[in-house]
Amino acid sequence: MNINNKPYHTIWLKDDDSEVVQLIDQTKLPFEFSIRDLSDYREMVMAIKDMWVRGAPLIGVAGAFGVYLACIEAFKQNKSKDFILKAAQELRETRPTAVNLMFAIDEMVNALNLVSDIEMMLNIARKKALELKQFELDNCYSIGKHGMELIKAISEKKNGEPVNILTHCNAGWLACIDYGTATAPIYLAHEAGIQVHVWVDETRPRNQGARLTAWELGQHGVQHTLIPDNTGGHLMQHGKVDMVIVGSDRTTVTGDVANKIGTYLKALAANDNNIPFYVALPSSTIDWTLNDGVKEIPIEQRSPDEVTYMEGVGENGVENVRICPEFSPVVNYGFDVTPARLVKGLITERGVCPANKEAILDLYPEKEV
Repeated sequence: MNINNKPYHTIWLKDDDSEVVQLIDQTKLPFEFSIRDLSDYREMVMAIKDMWVRGAPLIGVAGAFGVYLACIEAFKQNKSKDFILKAAQELRETRPTAVNLMFAIDEMVNALNLVSDIEMMLNIARKKALELKQFELDNCYSIGKHGMELIKAISEKKNGEPVNILTHCNAGWLACIDYGTATAPIYLAHEAGIQVHVWVDETRPRNQGARLTAWELGQHGVQHTLIPDNTGGHLMQHGKVDMVIVGSDRTTVTGDVANKIGTYLKALAANDNNIPFYVALPSSTIDWTLNDGVKEIPIEQRSPDEVTYMEGVGENGVENVRICPEFSPVVNYGFDVTPARLVKGLITERGVCPANKEAILDLYPEKEV
């Protein structure tokens, strides 16, 4: 997508040095556009843990490139395959909720297990990481095509008036290499000339909506309005939301959806106001082993500092400011789970389906055991 009218992905191999992985540091946005160069898998571990990269599809691809960097080190320093496998496991454990990370690391390890020569592993790792990146790119574009039809149908019912879409957190191109998941239908609708307007939840505590979604929509020329997290229900009550589209960090085979904390509340409000609530996700986000999202999906707890401090631009530049009493205890769950009964449909790369096991397996029959 576009930044100052120049197209970017969110992660790539450096043009003149394929042993360097470049990525957009999302912790700096929207105040600074910064590209980081990574040449060590340990830097990728830090990038994922500290959320220089975030968003389920991007985390998975970043993990894959991290394995590639470990292969480079093993080849240059004459290290064993065990070193690569330990690095892969370290990358795998950086974030517990987003299943794309586990999927991508498993794909990398399975490919490497086919050979024993370290140089061959290096070549395979580079090729496989690029394949996984292209896989997510293709998925996001297909999600956009399928989801755009839902927006188009609402636009036609409204005789071309803007379709008001509420989204939560950032499931945009920043989170997904390109196009995004929840935003892919929005971008393709915008490019097709369909009038859209996006209500952007600020998404506390890290403000990914305010900092990232609003920024990327603005860069691409999509009409949007930033709102406090608790405003969505009011807008729905007053007929100002036509549909909700969110992303997912892990979805069970039965259709339960783990996404950024606060998603469940939006689903409840949408259900109460008869507003369709859609989840956009690639198949790499589906956990085919889980049936009960509330009981089985691990929910990451993050640092209290994300809640007690806010970052913004002040008189002295970018500053961190404490917003609560110094010694108040904090709990900071990163995600919540929206039960399948509240989801109107899943927008996948293979089409839109109801959020239930039978419908999901109809789209992905190869996953049925």
